Amino acid sequence: MSKVFYMRRALELARLGSGYTAPNPMVGCVVVHNGQIIGEGWHRNYGGPHAEVNAVASVQDKSLLPESRVYVTLEPCSHFGKTPPCADLLIESGVRDVVICNLDPNPLVAGRGVQKLLDAGIKVETGLLEQEGLEVNKRFFTSHRLKRPYITLKWAETADGFIAGPACEQIQISGALAKRFVHKLRAEEQAIMVGTRTALHDNPRLNTRHWSGRNPIRIVIDRQLTLPETINLYDGSQPTIVYNYKKQDEHENLHFAQLQENEPLLPQIMTDLYKRNVISVLVEGGTYLLESLLHENLWDEAFILKNTALTIGDGIKAPTMVHGNLIEQQTLGTDQLLHYRNQ
Repeated sequence: MSKVFYMRRALELARLGSGYTAPNPMVGCVVVHNGQIIGEGWHRNYGGPHAEVNAVASVQDKSLLPESRVYVTLEPCSHFGKTPPCADLLIESGVRDVVICNLDPNPLVAGRGVQKLLDAGIKVETGLLEQEGLEVNKRFFTSHRLKRPYITLKWAETADGFIAGPACEQIQISGALAKRFVHKLRAEEQAIMVGTRTALHDNPRLNTRHWSGRNPIRIVIDRQLTLPETINLYDGSQPTIVYNYKKQDEHENLHFAQLQENEPLLPQIMTDLYKRNVISVLVEGGTYLLESLLHENLWDEAFILKNTALTIGDGIKAPTMVHGNLIEQQTLGTDQLLHYRNQ
């Protein structure tokens, strides 16, 4: 088997941590001896052992490690965080050959892990399947590069281009398959955001009840704190941030974050989320919030679910896609799924 085969396997393992590792990256690791995989591991959850720890632990005969090659999707950490440095573990295990997909942009690592391995006399190769690794950890890399979360937009629209009824009333647009897909998206992102009108008229729970996974952090923008305390977002069932101009306050699972009225709203929110180590946000509307993000170019991906069998003739118009490249289309029942990337 080639090096590409083993690194691709490590990337497959990394994806198993989707939805559970944030704000850490997803990382996979494979240990190979004489062409045979003798150990595998991935970072399963934030605060838990890293991929290298799990992979080395899975090797039954540790005496084979000095004769083995280790494939890891991200540069081994070199600092003490919630766990000890993985570079030290590889050195102590006697590993002599390490292949790395991506270097770690975290300033606490940023080449130090590689240097520590080299200083210990270990052969190191970097950049194998680099673009695939960047895709797997697009949220993590965007957070470090742009100092803001990775932003995914999502909305559902009718065949004639409406997102809600004439008075903002909620309309069941998406079918059952599309609804499950949306809850899968929620499980993959660290946080989910809506605006005031969506919170009021749809009264969403913003959880993952139709998919297996962690509930995201809920974010609602309510500048003047006009939302009633009885809405589902205030039920305390999952961490919730309310961005507003009125007060800074904290309750159990409910944080009111005060912003400055004389400064642009969305950049303030992005900066605050970055400081909170939130690396990805799914935005579910409504139209005003979605179009604001589109026009301010504060987005990375978008999913549009268009029900080709439903027309309503009048209502709130869906956002207009700008600066987006259509990269994928598929059919989910009566819904057409359009997947865009920011140009």
